[in-house]
Amino acid sequence: MQPFQLPEFYTPYPARLNPNLERARVHTRAWAHEMDMIDVPQHGTVIWTDDDLESHDYALLCAYTHPDCDGETLDLVTDWYVWVFYFDDHFVELYKRNPDIKGAQAYLDRLPLFMPVNGVITATPENPVEKGLADLWRRTVGKHSLDWRERFADNTKHLLDESMWELHNISAQRLSNPIEYVEMRRKVGGAPWSANLVEHAVGLEVPASIALSRPIGVLRDTFSDAVHLRNDLFSYEREVLDEGELSNGVLVFEKFLDVPTQEAAEAVNDLLTSRLHQFEHTALTEVPILLDEHAVDPIGRAAVLGYVKGLQDWQAGGHEWHLRSSRYMNKGARTGLSATNVLGSYAKTMPQRLKQFSSTPKVVEPYALPEFRTPFTLTLSPHLDQAREEVITWGREMGIHDEGIWDEAKHRGFDLALCSSGLDPDATPEELFLSAAWLTWGTYADDVYPWVFGRLRDLAGLKIQTARLKQCMPLDMVLTVAPANAMERSLADLWRKTAGPMSGEFRTTFRQTVDDMVDAWVWEVVNIQQNRVPDPVDYLEMRRSTFGSELTTSLSRFSHSTTVPPEIWGTRVIQTMERSAMDYCCMLNDVFSYLKEIQYEGEVHNMVKVVETFLGVSQSRAFELTYALMDARLGQFIASVDTHLPKMFEDLSLDSATRASLTRYADELKDWIVAIINWHEETSRYGEDEIRTPVNSGAFSQGPSGLGTSAARLLTR
Repeated sequence: MQPFQLPEFYTPYPARLNPNLERARVHTRAWAHEMDMIDVPQHGTVIWTDDDLESHDYALLCAYTHPDCDGETLDLVTDWYVWVFYFDDHFVELYKRNPDIKGAQAYLDRLPLFMPVNGVITATPENPVEKGLADLWRRTVGKHSLDWRERFADNTKHLLDESMWELHNISAQRLSNPIEYVEMRRKVGGAPWSANLVEHAVGLEVPASIALSRPIGVLRDTFSDAVHLRNDLFSYEREVLDEGELSNGVLVFEKFLDVPTQEAAEAVNDLLTSRLHQFEHTALTEVPILLDEHAVDPIGRAAVLGYVKGLQDWQAGGHEWHLRSSRYMNKGARTGLSATNVLGSYAKTMPQRLKQFSSTPKVVEPYALPEFRTPFTLTLSPHLDQAREEVITWGREMGIHDEGIWDEAKHRGFDLALCSSGLDPDATPEELFLSAAWLTWGTYADDVYPWVFGRLRDLAGLKIQTARLKQCMPLDMVLTVAPANAMERSLADLWRKTAGPMSGEFRTTFRQTVDDMVDAWVWEVVNIQQNRVPDPVDYLEMRRSTFGSELTTSLSRFSHSTTVPPEIWGTRVIQTMERSAMDYCCMLNDVFSYLKEIQYEGEVHNMVKVVETFLGVSQSRAFELTYALMDARLGQFIASVDTHLPKMFEDLSLDSATRASLTRYADELKDWIVAIINWHEETSRYGEDEIRTPVNSGAFSQGPSGLGTSAARLLTR
């Protein structure tokens, strides 16, 4: 018997079949034999037989997922999928069933030799995976720009390298937490790689100017998550029960939520539906604006629209193939997605879609926060009192106390210098002041955006204000805009003091983190105006920017930039260490601010609220799950620092200076976590007395920048 009944899937697009299917079957059968994938033992084990290849029918997968490409393109795409599935099974048989971490790493280290972004392949293949990759690379990349080749090589490398993450988890018998799982599954699951092949099949590339933008990234990530979550549902029986696999979303939800397998499968399917809804929301609301803002030409627009359609075709075709392939658990499932099925699917998932847009303020049930314990020691700067007064004086000079959002009493009560004092206890007085001033600016602007632009629904003013803030951060350090309000004056002042000493390259990186934070505030305002509770995955990923986490880590990285090679920051260990710390602190802020945001502000951006809405659970259960996620991320941070970081030192043979610098960086993240806990416990910002105090009377002054009359009025609480 199947371990659970397959849920009813959201199928918003009808599946279509490429007429070149039989040609692709004949071609790829011969190609697989030519690459020694069929009946050729690998270390004494036959990976595939002819029967395996025929029953899996990867040509059918590609004919469904790329219904409109020509025969030659379908042949090539099918060969890529034969190769990637062969790699997966090859890796399982040789390195996963009896975990061989050293052998697996040596095997993976050779594969980049067969996919050079520039130049020709010079290495000699030693197994079918290398032989197939070399052949496919030669046949594919010559038709593409350097930008596409770099993206495709990067995603192919992620797909291969992150197999080690799965192998380490199996070896340690470790089950990932839901946040980690979704992030890592994107890389190891290969869907971003599939998205690159969609561009190839469409015959047009997404313009390089927008390829790394948030809307295109969301399209790719939601596509990836939906593909992987669907695969997890169909492959649970084979992966979990047969192969002992731990990288499966149903298993992750089953253990984390402590629910039966069937209920976990339904939760995974709900997340799959939510990700598809997010895909559609982004394609319809954010992509058109992106194309206009970047003045993308007609060819570029056609490429983006073709890309969106290609990703939709892949979703529909991939689902249909899972229903038919012998590789998966699909007994009793319905096949043949028609337009009628699609309409019914829209209707059945409409309640879930509407629930996202139906948030209402509520009276919060009484709740008590637990004591948040960490193994880290809080240390405060001896210059705290001096910084407290300096940042109040600075706020007064910048006009922060005069616009009706904050007054001096509020600013003092928030005590942002206390947070900075714990974040960087070794800072000089000047560094501590600068840190406190950045926290002041970020917190103040984060209050202004929802109150002025969200509640007054001033989209025009929102866009103009955001553009002006970015103008306050010139890369050449020449200010060309006259600051017209406190946000602009304070940002221009901070930019001059902070970015001036940076190199041009690091200044650009730092500027991007501030841009991302401001753009994330825009995302929040648009959600407020739409009364939309974010998708849980989108919320977590955007929360890192709205909370200013990436800005903070960027400044910390700058202090280590002379000793740490740039490529180290992109490693899995460092990114996991940073993101787990960020997520813990973001969720900490959400549980402290729940009363303030939900009862008094009608906010939709809060992890507890997101969990309540998505899972349909009570407030108390949502808090329990949020605490569990916090504990999981804190545990992951500790494991990254104590275990994975030292191992990375050895694996990459890093020198003593780099090791010392990264160890210090990890200590700074520990300071960051414990300082944020201390600040939340001490600040007046989340106390009920502060929450009940109305904003000062007065108008939010926009100055002569033409932000519009609607934004010039302050909506008092």
